[in-house]
Amino acid sequence: MKLFRNKRIKPYLLLLPAFVLTVGLLGYGTLYGMLQSFQKDLEWSFDAYIELIHLKAFKTSLIYSLFITLQSTLLALGIGMAITHFLYPYLQKDKWKAVIWIPMLFPHFAAGYLIVMIFSDSGWMSSLFMQMGLIQQLDQFPNLVNDSKGVGIILTYTWKEIPFVVLMLLPIYAQMDSRLKDVATTLGGNKLQVFLSAQWPFLWPTLVEIALILFAFIFAAFEVPYLLGVTYPQMTPVLAFEWFFDGNWDQRPLAFASMVIVTLWIVVLTSISYSSIQKYRHRLMRGS
Repeated sequence: MKLFRNKRIKPYLLLLPAFVLTVGLLGYGTLYGMLQSFQKDLEWSFDAYIELIHLKAFKTSLIYSLFITLQSTLLALGIGMAITHFLYPYLQKDKWKAVIWIPMLFPHFAAGYLIVMIFSDSGWMSSLFMQMGLIQQLDQFPNLVNDSKGVGIILTYTWKEIPFVVLMLLPIYAQMDSRLKDVATTLGGNKLQVFLSAQWPFLWPTLVEIALILFAFIFAAFEVPYLLGVTYPQMTPVLAFEWFFDGNWDQRPLAFASMVIVTLWIVVLTSISYSSIQKYRHRLMRGS
């Protein structure tokens, strides 16, 4: 108990259980996946990675995953930032925050099912369009679910992640010095110039951090692409899932290797971006 009285050590001790649990589960899973990806016929081998490099289905899946992930992330960031910027005075009140938080109440799988009910050929929107006389048959409604462009997946993630973006940006807006905005306005800046000079320098590091979180989450997600995707192309986690469970043991190293590659993408991207953000914040704190 004496250790808890030490103010320098106490925060680390309080974080230790969460750290051990997170690193233990994540580290064990990552290490196990990496080891399995190098196994073939009980021998060490790079065959899985070599095969993936030449496998068209994997390359298509990787590009498709990046396409879906980037669009979902950018849309959620853009809409979330616009909502926070223009509605910040209202979002300081709890009742308006509660309205924005509603999508966060739904699990991603339930959100995907909701998108199916709303935007499928026989969903609410197609019925509404037919009632309004805009289409004559339900199947004339644009295919927005289980389509090859992943519109349903993008809609689901955008709708789900906008509240998260708002949640992360609200503290930044609360901490901004309003005098900077007043100075920029007094000097004759228009709304865009005031935003770029007085607010953007404080916003973009947090936006990059949010983008990294969303990118990692969506790029490695399974349930929504599995529910709303098509058989070809597939997002990488869905492809890895099928390789793992289709009963062919020869394809299991491919499943592990594909997810190791996805993990490496996320780790490298996060490391580079986080390092740049920290350097920028140090310069900002020094006033340079």
